[in-house]
Amino acid sequence: MKLSGRLGRIKPSATLAINAKANELKRNGVKIINFGVGEPDFDTPQNICEAGLESIRKGRTRYTAVGGINELKDAVCATIKADYGLAFGRENVLVSCGGKHALYNLFMTLLDPGDEVIVPAPYWVSYPDMVNLADAKPVVIPVSEKDGFLLGPEALEKAITPKTRLLILNSPSNPTGKYYGEKQLKALAEVLLRHENVLVVSDDIYYRILFGGRKWVSLAMVEEKLRERIFIVNGVSKSYCMTGWRIGYLVGEKSFIKAATDFQSQVTSNAASISQWASVEALAGDQKPALEMAKIFESRCARVMEIIAAMPGVTCAAPDGAFYVFPNFSAYYGKKFGERTISGSVDLADFLMEQAHVAVVPGEAFGEDKCIRFSYALSEEEIEQGFEAVKKAIEKLK
Repeated sequence: MKLSGRLGRIKPSATLAINAKANELKRNGVKIINFGVGEPDFDTPQNICEAGLESIRKGRTRYTAVGGINELKDAVCATIKADYGLAFGRENVLVSCGGKHALYNLFMTLLDPGDEVIVPAPYWVSYPDMVNLADAKPVVIPVSEKDGFLLGPEALEKAITPKTRLLILNSPSNPTGKYYGEKQLKALAEVLLRHENVLVVSDDIYYRILFGGRKWVSLAMVEEKLRERIFIVNGVSKSYCMTGWRIGYLVGEKSFIKAATDFQSQVTSNAASISQWASVEALAGDQKPALEMAKIFESRCARVMEIIAAMPGVTCAAPDGAFYVFPNFSAYYGKKFGERTISGSVDLADFLMEQAHVAVVPGEAFGEDKCIRFSYALSEEEIEQGFEAVKKAIEKLK
């Protein structure tokens, strides 16, 4: 059977592939410590669960408007006003089946064949593939560890061409945890002001998980003249431990939001009604669980950085938020274990799975082969055990 040609332009999700391999080993009785997970290890807060149950009791289980219930749109607008200081109305909001769906809606609405999308690397694994599915071209711009894995104005200016349609910014970042502060954003804004045709997607899915007392800031907050060219993508999955509820949202200029809503109407219709009502409570209800979770992640991050600092030859840019570290293990490339040579991040990830019984995601999937990604959305005990196993495994490489 012949498959669509577009499938040849995409790769399976590396994180899902790692999880599948880890689960297979677990089924065979091998205890695996999984640093590959991209979701918090906490349960959805009880008040949010109760809101979901209450929506079932009240019979709120039918189709909703394609773009989401008004109550959730209002909660999104109130959140953006409180956290960004920006005013939006319901017509500026599209509720989707997760942040990934919101991004895909945006790409399919904005991009035509031949359009270019600037993707700083390291990047979240799905960005290039979703751009490819929209028949556009991802233009990957490598950003080095010495630059804090943050795109600078010179690199952005050099990457822009007459075909550039979109720039993707993810802050704090998956996989690095790095965050664009006001200074970096203002420098990027100066470049973008010179290129009026370039739009921006601000993927802010981890924005509530910031460390060191950092205050949230986004491109739309630092340059008013760019606001109509910026699309905010967010959701409830990471901040509120609601990955399985599948609610994301897209905020932007109303004519684009209407077009994205029309597109969604022919793909999924509305996001799940029950999840939408639970998300109203997530955004408008008690924020204490989200704040407490962020503090726990910050504490874990500090411990993980201590452990990595003690590993010979391994360097790591300190995260500013999220729940990932992206250490550089390239000092071990070219080394051997028996007849096996470690040639890159994929080989190293396989080696750690087999020898340390630890699952990680190879940096190749994020556009930086020197590194591998660890999620510390694990218990403290698992973190200690897992990194100890990694340390012992890499000591075997000669």
